[in-house]
Amino acid sequence: MIAVEGVVKRFGAQAVLNGVSLTVAPGEVVTILGSSGSGKSTLIRCINGLERLDGGRITVDGLDVANPRQLAQARRLSATVFQLFNLYPHMTVLRNVTLAPEVVLKRPGAEVEAEARALLASVGLADRADAYPAQLSGGQRQRVGICRALAMNPRYLLLDEVTSALDPEMTAEVLAILGRLVSAGTTMVFVTHEVEFARRISTRIVFLDHGRLIVDLPTDQFFADAGGMAHPRIKQFLSKMTPVGGQS
Repeated sequence: MIAVEGVVKRFGAQAVLNGVSLTVAPGEVVTILGSSGSGKSTLIRCINGLERLDGGRITVDGLDVANPRQLAQARRLSATVFQLFNLYPHMTVLRNVTLAPEVVLKRPGAEVEAEARALLASVGLADRADAYPAQLSGGQRQRVGICRALAMNPRYLLLDEVTSALDPEMTAEVLAILGRLVSAGTTMVFVTHEVEFARRISTRIVFLDHGRLIVDLPTDQFFADAGGMAHPRIKQFLSKMTPVGGQS
């Protein structure tokens, strides 16, 4: 389980996260919604140890991410797919996917390569294994990013606005892949503005506003009048969102 307990994160005098608490159990898909600047991406970066906490505690299967001796092990249990791909530009697609399992997990190269090629085939990129990131479209690069994360066989997949840099067609491609992962039982923490997709795949919806967690509800309750829609701030937020594909 991922456990976030009273987390505080400040940048200067600004509290970007202010007493945030939530848990993510295996098999859950927890979507984090909120306007820009609400602390969503910062929370993901805190969970994977990329940001130091100013208060509170985060554990991944009991491992404290603030403890340097436990952080490396905690990171092996989760993998992050970033908003802007973060692929190594000087490495081929295949090497981007195989590097971490070989170097971090110390797995045999031939075994890792076979699994990487199977992952790339599963997202329609079997023929792009020897290409470099600059030769790919944005949607293709994001699919490589997902394969790179899955190559670590993570227990938890952290997704930070993975479609925000994509056009609608590429967004649909990536969301289709994520939908298949959810159907396969992948545990996810999903930061997104794709509200309709979140409605379809999520176990729970968490809503952040100015660094505070103001709602944590099962998905059907969140979108029901008796749940999240009854909260004025959330109703305002949802009224400005459009479904996937731009249809209202």
